[in-house]
Amino acid sequence: MIMQDSKERFTIKDLTKEFDVTSRTLRHYEEQGLITPTREGQNRIYSPADRTKVAWILRGRRVGFSLSEISEMLDLYSLDDDRTTQRIVTLEKCRSRINALEDQRQDIDDTIKELTDFCSLLEDLTACEKTGKWISKATGKTPEVPPAVKFLKN
Repeated sequence: MIMQDSKERFTIKDLTKEFDVTSRTLRHYEEQGLITPTREGQNRIYSPADRTKVAWILRGRRVGFSLSEISEMLDLYSLDDDRTTQRIVTLEKCRSRINALEDQRQDIDDTIKELTDFCSLLEDLTACEKTGKWISKATGKTPEVPPAVKFLKN
């Protein structure tokens, strides 16, 4: 961390260490206009605001926001409304993301159940010695085939 006139400034090395990201990642965020370090010769110097933005960007990426969504939320940071708009928009985006993740979780749970049921069906099958057809070990009868399997047979 560079200290000058009691104003904190950060080098690219400081931020890569602190946030466990590559310098390429920080340069990418700069190219996308998400952060705006100043230059001293060839060196990028990051402000405390840039540091805060990097933290926001990384949190947003971790929870699945795109860089354009993050950019929109960061742009609201500079509005002169005590960050009220940023808070409201970010909250709406977070709730929307939660809903999408809950839908995905339900889809995953449904798929897991279907696969588990299918595995149980397959584990219960044995070949009939007389006919060579698949029968249930438990009942000795031809099992009820789930609709998805019937579809695959056609």
